Amino acid sequence: MRRMGLMLILFMVAGTQLLRAEEGMWIPLLIEKYQIGPMKEAGLRLDAEDIYSINQACLKDAVAIFGSGCTGEMISGDGLILTNHHCGEGMIQWHSSVEHDYLTDGFWAMSREEELPNEGLTVTFLRQMEDVTDAVNQGLVQGMDPDDRQRRINLNRGELIREATEGTHYDAEVKPFYYGNAYYLFVYEKFRDVRLVGAPPVSIGSFGGDTDNWMWPRHSADFSLFRVYAGEENKPAGYSPDNQPYQPGKHLEISAAGIEEGDFTMVLGFPASTTMYLHPEAIRAMVETSLPLKIALRSARLEVMERYMETSDVVRIQYAHKQSRVSNAWKKWQGVILGLKRNHIFDKKVADEAAFLEWMNEDGERQMKYDHLPEDFAQLYREKEQSAVAVDLMSEAINPLELFGEVNRVLGMMQLGRSSEEIENQVAQFFKDFHMPVDRDIFAAMMQAYHDHMPEALYPPFFTRVEKRDRGDFSSYAETLYRKAVFGEREGARKLLETYKRSPEKALKRLRKDPALICLNQFKELYYREIYHGVINVQEKEAKLYKTYMAGLLEMSGERPLYADANRTMRLTYGKVKGYRPMDGVEYRATTSLSGLLEKYKKGNVDYAVPEKLVELYENRDYGRYGVNGTMPVCFIATNHTSGGNSGSPVLDAEGRLVGLNFDREWEGTMSDVFYDPNLCRNIAVDIRYVLFIIDKYAGAGYLLDEMEIIF
Repeated sequence: MRRMGLMLILFMVAGTQLLRAEEGMWIPLLIEKYQIGPMKEAGLRLDAEDIYSINQACLKDAVAIFGSGCTGEMISGDGLILTNHHCGEGMIQWHSSVEHDYLTDGFWAMSREEELPNEGLTVTFLRQMEDVTDAVNQGLVQGMDPDDRQRRINLNRGELIREATEGTHYDAEVKPFYYGNAYYLFVYEKFRDVRLVGAPPVSIGSFGGDTDNWMWPRHSADFSLFRVYAGEENKPAGYSPDNQPYQPGKHLEISAAGIEEGDFTMVLGFPASTTMYLHPEAIRAMVETSLPLKIALRSARLEVMERYMETSDVVRIQYAHKQSRVSNAWKKWQGVILGLKRNHIFDKKVADEAAFLEWMNEDGERQMKYDHLPEDFAQLYREKEQSAVAVDLMSEAINPLELFGEVNRVLGMMQLGRSSEEIENQVAQFFKDFHMPVDRDIFAAMMQAYHDHMPEALYPPFFTRVEKRDRGDFSSYAETLYRKAVFGEREGARKLLETYKRSPEKALKRLRKDPALICLNQFKELYYREIYHGVINVQEKEAKLYKTYMAGLLEMSGERPLYADANRTMRLTYGKVKGYRPMDGVEYRATTSLSGLLEKYKKGNVDYAVPEKLVELYENRDYGRYGVNGTMPVCFIATNHTSGGNSGSPVLDAEGRLVGLNFDREWEGTMSDVFYDPNLCRNIAVDIRYVLFIIDKYAGAGYLLDEMEIIF
């Protein structure tokens, strides 16, 4: 995933390094052509067809998209799927209450009848992928009008999707790669009956909390278990008590034999997004402007959430998953800045660009194609600077406000004429996890931030009211707004819904006068009037420039393969179990154990709380078959190139057996979404032996192990 900026780096002059084995997120379809040789040299003992095939069961059939943003893997022939605790946390939290606090206590179904259904949760398997670049580009001619060109591409993509799915229950998508220099078709099968089977308490599943997030050494058993159910003929179906556990074409063998420093590992999953080929000015803007602003905005949101969560168990449960989502990127971005600065990545990108220009200037035809790029990029980032702050404020300060989101959702539902039952259900879900004072105080903080960072010409009209009536005090204004807003309290929402049952027109009229909706609409109108068109113009220029630039990089690379940026499609990466040295005088080993977890234990510290039963198991060295020489392995790190979306991905050994569960990266290497350094970048995984130990010895759910294929 990480490493290149302008990738030219790698494939340049004598003296530059070639692509390292640890680097890259490889499209499974291309493993046979480009990577099977290097992978076997690194230790792999499988063939390409064992990893990806449409003719036989293979590893791809055991790995799935879990929900909308994680990866999971099948570990039994009866639909049992393993993913991260933080991937299942939303469902665990949804089923939790003060009376049944599954976050704090954990949850274990001791029979299939006790497994909990999860409305809206899906598990999606890749069934086929195909290079369709020629088909997508069919009908395109030189000098074609850009709008006509895009329309033709969209029509071709739509036709490919129709052909792939017509008369089937499959879904499909055609995604661009290399900034539109290539296109691939993906055919998926999505299962909609997914039930919660087991999850350790958060003190085990997320041991270390925010303190340890993105850090090494780690001691988290970051896993949860679900089961996929199917209808007739093993096909996807909505929830029904009559559904049976899904029978996958392939499930993973589990190796409890352990790992050692230097062992081959590979990760198969669905990484979300990387930007390995960025222009140096994009790095500068990221480090100096965009990330610092987004970090500051999330810091303010987190301060409010945590203040209220500390005072109430109800609020703690309501906001546990929300706080985790906000905190995750907040801490990662700080690590990205640290890594990019400490490793002088801007300077390296500048050197990469110089190498590209040197290559370009060696040939007159290349000059004709690419010599406009330097000035065009410089102009692009001058233009982008003008709108970037506004875009960040909309995404991090305005859009996250829960009150704004709910009033907008309900307005849309009413305008579409949805039934009162549907709207009532939506509102009930909203209030289940909504605490008005939290959102009110976040609103005040976000409005102050917008006021401080935007020019007065881009203030929404209600700012004038705040200046005059509230003397510039956004907290005072927030008190009034949330008191009057329909969705500030349940009673106001109840009255609106009663009105909607009698007269949808009156309800809509009332809602359109809601002060929260008025505020939101002022931001929307301002954004679309003053900012949106400029943003779209810059994005179009950016897409065109990067497509041309990427074409140059591909041309320059010749026969050497370049891996495409992650885009939530299946990728394989490989490396070795390996420690690292983040700075002078500091060296980390590649593994951790349960003794390290107990060393971190601090009474009264919620991040380092330890359940009594786990302490007892440790003190008695009651590790069952999972311990090694009196120790209990917990986590390990390796050089696999991963990103967001790889959460829950299987870490596999040279035989394709499950040895760990990927869940994080270490702080010094979070820059790997932009630049991969094999000396620093590590993926963090739960040792599968610790997962089995928690299921068996801690939870007493050893019956689940009976359906797994475990090799000791």
